[in-house]
Amino acid sequence: MVKERTYSRYTREAVALLAKQVQLGRKQRKWTERELADRAGISRATLQKIEKGDLSVAIGLVFEVAALVGVTLFDEERTSLAAHLARTDDKLALLPSAVRKRRKTVHDDF
Repeated sequence: MVKERTYSRYTREAVALLAKQVQLGRKQRKWTERELADRAGISRATLQKIEKGDLSVAIGLVFEVAALVGVTLFDEERTSLAAHLARTDDKLALLPSAVRKRRKTVHDDF
């Protein structure tokens, strides 16, 4: 039996907004669903899932479709996105590569 995944309200609302922005971008460009799906290299059914805010679609596909219709995901300037990525990489380099829970100290002195 497959357990259904639950998502926070914020996640559901953010995906719904992105879905509507993708749909708006497609319609502003006067592209049919088939045209955008072909440009993205996906099926029309997958595009329909993206435009409905289906949370099961791979994030890479959603981002690709959003980029094709001109939806700004993080920043207006593409160069600043690269700079932000570099800063994040720098921060990650300062942190440990793995996070582990600390083990409780065993007090075995009876």
